[in-house]
Amino acid sequence: MDKDRVEGAAKQAKGTIKETVGKVTGDAKTEAEGKADKTEGKVQNTVGGIKDKAREVLNGDD
Repeated sequence: MDKDRVEGAAKQAKGTIKETVGKVTGDAKTEAEGKADKTEGKVQNTVGGIKDKAREVLNGDD
């Protein structure tokens, strides 16, 4: 598993928590930052998945 997938999943979790805290406290800025972190994590996770797939194809493991 590519490190981008792990880091991306962690960012998604952090973003979800931050977004929830923002909603609960009524802090729109924190909520928006959480959504941005979550999106960034999804993108990073996707990049990691692409790298994993490329490695599989190059190594003949698909």
